[in-house]
Amino acid sequence: MDNELFDIANKVGQRLKSNGLTIVTAESCTGGWIAQVITEIAGSSAWFDRGFVTYSNNAKIEMLGVNYQTLDAYGAVSAQTAEAMVNGALTHSTADCAVAVTGIAGPDGGSAEKPVGTIYIAWAYKNQPCHVIKKQFNGSRHEIRAQTVKAALEGLRI
Repeated sequence: MDNELFDIANKVGQRLKSNGLTIVTAESCTGGWIAQVITEIAGSSAWFDRGFVTYSNNAKIEMLGVNYQTLDAYGAVSAQTAEAMVNGALTHSTADCAVAVTGIAGPDGGSAEKPVGTIYIAWAYKNQPCHVIKKQFNGSRHEIRAQTVKAALEGLRI
């Protein structure tokens, strides 16, 4: 595993544990990679509740309660879907905070409006508004996914 990702996740875990908080992940383009990095840390069960891998639209709807209308109007890769995913993860878990990612890792699937490397990351705490950012990463599919995992974890350190 990438030591940098492990170090970032470990710091996130220490912060969550010291504050008595737990986290849930909702992942699309990263396919569970964020949860994998977190669970590589011994003792992460004290602060990691669960992870949702919702690669398909149906999974987003069924597992996270993302509205079909949101997906239809904005697409799976959008700020609106990332927000719905992060809120759905909180609703469908016992966690205190959540991170959600959705995007186009490539090498295909991009468009002029949403090129390969377009990623949306959302973070939220229960009963608080969420924060969503758009990133435009470059590189191979693996590199785009790795950059997404890093950005998602780094956002939790704030």
